[in-house]
Amino acid sequence: MRNSTGFILWVLIGSFGLLWVLADVNFFDAMQAGPNALGSVNGEKISNEEYQSRVQYYTNAYSQQTGNSMTAEMRANYENQAWEELVNSRLLNQKMDELGITVSDQEVLDMVFGDNPAPIIRQNFTREDGTIDREAIQQVLSSSEFSQQAVALELQLREQRRQQKLNNYISAGLQVTESEVEQEFIKNNSTANVNYIRFPYSEVTEQELEISDRELRNYYNDNKERYTREESYRFRYVTFSKLPTAADTAQIIEDVRELKTAFENAENDSLFLVRQASTTNYRSSFVNSADIREEYQAAVDLNVGEVSDVILTSNQAAILKKEAQRGNEIKFQIMSYNIQALPSTIDEANDNAADFEFFASEETGFAEEAEARDLEVKEAFATKGNNFISGLGSSQQIMNFLESADEGDISDILELNSDFVVLEVLEVTPEGYRPLDEVRSQVENMVKIERRKELIKEQVQELLQQNQTLEALAEAADKEIQNESNLRASATVLSGAGREPMIIGAIFALNEGETSDVLTGNSAAFVVEVLDKMEADIANLDQQTRRDIRQRLEQRKSQEFSSVWLEQLRKNAKIVDNRSRLLR
Repeated sequence: MRNSTGFILWVLIGSFGLLWVLADVNFFDAMQAGPNALGSVNGEKISNEEYQSRVQYYTNAYSQQTGNSMTAEMRANYENQAWEELVNSRLLNQKMDELGITVSDQEVLDMVFGDNPAPIIRQNFTREDGTIDREAIQQVLSSSEFSQQAVALELQLREQRRQQKLNNYISAGLQVTESEVEQEFIKNNSTANVNYIRFPYSEVTEQELEISDRELRNYYNDNKERYTREESYRFRYVTFSKLPTAADTAQIIEDVRELKTAFENAENDSLFLVRQASTTNYRSSFVNSADIREEYQAAVDLNVGEVSDVILTSNQAAILKKEAQRGNEIKFQIMSYNIQALPSTIDEANDNAADFEFFASEETGFAEEAEARDLEVKEAFATKGNNFISGLGSSQQIMNFLESADEGDISDILELNSDFVVLEVLEVTPEGYRPLDEVRSQVENMVKIERRKELIKEQVQELLQQNQTLEALAEAADKEIQNESNLRASATVLSGAGREPMIIGAIFALNEGETSDVLTGNSAAFVVEVLDKMEADIANLDQQTRRDIRQRLEQRKSQEFSSVWLEQLRKNAKIVDNRSRLLR
């Protein structure tokens, strides 16, 4: 130790110096602060400000449209939507940069002053006579008073034009050929008249099937992709009800009853309903007495100006006032309040949930705390990408928690429509292939289906070799010949046989008068005889129909490609999501 004293002192001095430098540059504050962005897409950051701005946009739009504030569950859905939109926007912009898609100043000017202005220009600068107000546009673009609006307008126009160029780029690779248009026309307008005999696979009995373990394993190995699984979660939870209690209902009934005298004395019923925040709006129309709903029939027997006692519907407590009568027609108003939990009841449920969550997380543990409080603990299972959870319904909040949680984690209080929920993650199963033991019954069913197809096909082929005509085959097999007339080539369903697109495709590959070999379909094997076939004549394809078909095929191609293309961009991108660390 004495011999090493000098060395130890230098190490200590160096360590203190390093700590001093790190503290001076706020290294430890940065470590504690965690990630400095909400996320990133291929290294391009998504800021919390941008995310919150988009969420706030949805919040404001919802409030303006409905007059209500968002529930916690609705906000979670909009938060998820905002995130997905920001990620997709980054991916598309990065792809446009990669492809060199840019917008010149002249293009922007053409969108503003050209013969065909952009929709946003038409929307904001069109006069009453339908012409574009060029002077107003020039004022916005040149005046310092509107500088911020001008910059925002230019950015929006550039983005719109850039997006249009990307769409054109994608569409250029999805051209519909003349041959495709003609084939679609032929498919939609060709018909056939056929006879067929159907041999259901279900006719093979279980006793005829011998399936070995080796066959099951071989089928599983050859078809593993059918048995993939998403990340899944097993958890337990307790609930704290937000539903109205008997005391809540009694209080609401009493609140409505106390308004009876004031309602009778009200000179302006419309104003009264608004001031009392009635959940039923004023109605100015007369209604025939016979057409009034049963729960409101009490209004018929009232005198004009009289108010009824409290009536209860499925979700309201109400009093009725007959406002006027005209023969058999009356006009009446409904002063009502919804029967719902009072704020005190909801606060109590929230407090109980908060207490449970604290002690379950910090003190006793989930199961022990639930037992001490005599709470019913339930279990549930959820799969990533599917918001529906048996017993709880659809919940983006729960999925947000589960997707960022580890086994043993306990959630904060989650507010659903009718309950507060606290849950504990029991097991997280990563995505991958489901083991054979887990899917054995499914694999066995598929192997049996394939074996039934093989046995039926062999049996029918043997019969067909000895009975060349459909009539002889039907007699030998003790089957009925079924007929399908005016069968379209575009059809997918065969009458009396269900969905059989492969069989219908095979029918139109046969010649008129030809009898098929054994055809294997979804639920049965078939032998088909084409009695006659009418193939559409291209000469009947007029230009308007040609344009309609082309447009329909282009839209179909574009929709199919766009979703797959964007999904592929996401798959190949490095997407970092820090929301669970920064926001929850």
